[in-house]
Amino acid sequence: MFKQGFDNAKYLSLQSEKIQERINAFGDKLYLEFGGKLFDDYHASRVLPGFEPDSKIKMLLNLKDIAEILVVISANDIENNKYRSDLGITYDADVIRLIDIFKGKGLYVGSVVMTMYRSSPAVNNFIKRLEILGIKVYKHYAIEGYPSDVQKIVSEEGYGKNEYVPTSKRLVVVTAPGPGSGKMATCLSQLYHENVRGVKAGYAKFETFPIWNLPLSHPVNVAYEAATADLNDVNMIDPFHLEAYGQLAVNYNRDVEIFPVVNAMCEKILGYSPYKSPTEMGVNMAGFCIFDDEACREASKQEIIRRYYNTLNDVRKGRTSKEVISEIQILLSKTDTELSDRTVVFPAEETAKNTGNPACAIELPNGKIVVGKTGRLVGAAAASLLNALKELGEIDEEIKLLSPDVIEPIQRLKVNHMGSGNPRLHTDEVLMALSICAVTDSTAKIALEQLSKLKNCQVHSTVILSPADEKTFKALGMHLTCNS
Repeated sequence: MFKQGFDNAKYLSLQSEKIQERINAFGDKLYLEFGGKLFDDYHASRVLPGFEPDSKIKMLLNLKDIAEILVVISANDIENNKYRSDLGITYDADVIRLIDIFKGKGLYVGSVVMTMYRSSPAVNNFIKRLEILGIKVYKHYAIEGYPSDVQKIVSEEGYGKNEYVPTSKRLVVVTAPGPGSGKMATCLSQLYHENVRGVKAGYAKFETFPIWNLPLSHPVNVAYEAATADLNDVNMIDPFHLEAYGQLAVNYNRDVEIFPVVNAMCEKILGYSPYKSPTEMGVNMAGFCIFDDEACREASKQEIIRRYYNTLNDVRKGRTSKEVISEIQILLSKTDTELSDRTVVFPAEETAKNTGNPACAIELPNGKIVVGKTGRLVGAAAASLLNALKELGEIDEEIKLLSPDVIEPIQRLKVNHMGSGNPRLHTDEVLMALSICAVTDSTAKIALEQLSKLKNCQVHSTVILSPADEKTFKALGMHLTCNS
């Protein structure tokens, strides 16, 4: 059952102020490395109930008069055809998607940086494509000895070989389609070039997770480990922050490991290091905006369970290794979380056991659970969705929202003309049919009006659902798990 625990309005205000404060601390310009997703941050919205998925974009819009976006992509990722599994598109396609979205929201996109550049047909064709679209592209190169040989990196033979990226705003937000694109290297390279030109520029990081001022074992931080289990990220106490300030702060292993190198680079570029710890490099204010700790703990435990089920499915689909499952099982134990804590699982599995067919269960905002069975006309996921709308609209469960006269022509279309081997209607097809019926049927109209109430509801299916059903539940803002 959804319970809010995060103050989004406070977050937007505090975060904007913190970034402005950091810009002022350096003088002329700040290169802000943005980790994670700039928009559609559904992980954050799940573990911090009340956090809006587009909060980061809204925060940047508060600063849009002084901000510009710099998008980074690695030539290696283009050559390897790397793709975002959550969107099903390649990194190069995502760069164009990101630029279109940023521009559509009124944010200025200055240019694209191609890191690890080396000439190849795929890389050069992508650069040409961007240039045709009117997007400037700058090339950064691999540096021998990176990141340990600081003397060479911070020299004309290192960063000096990279093309300087002209920027016109005080805040330069450096983002990328995914990890390993070269965001930090781009920021530090720009710091080198700005310093040569006499510009007082600085560097900072914006990572929402782990939340530095929550305990290491807090479920919100553990949920981040579950989300990145396939990357071998590990949360840890920041030893540099503890030594410098006597204060416990949580960071993750990669930032802690690279900090001495970043620190040395800053000292060589700027003549001093502005930071005493990787935590101090950050500008994350999320921890100050939690007003109901218990709600966030419970939401995060649910996220860890979801990650467990999703990983089981990924193993079955060949997307990840079995070792990741073991890592998430450890995280479940670490937070005293049981799979049975996900209340929609047992009713779905019990119904599937009794009927011998797949079943699906939904937990409604009031805590009541409705179950959908596999039928002749609709699948279990679609049945559960219709039953949920009935319950929310206080419609008698015996009333059929869709008559066979409506469903059967759609089935014939699927089987006879669309080549489908499954005549049962999926969730998207059921909603389309319900929308048509709502024009003349007042009961169907009432049911359709309940859709917004399904946001943040939990769903569990006893089988892996079709992409169409997964997409529908996601579009409705529902949180789905499936047995593998």
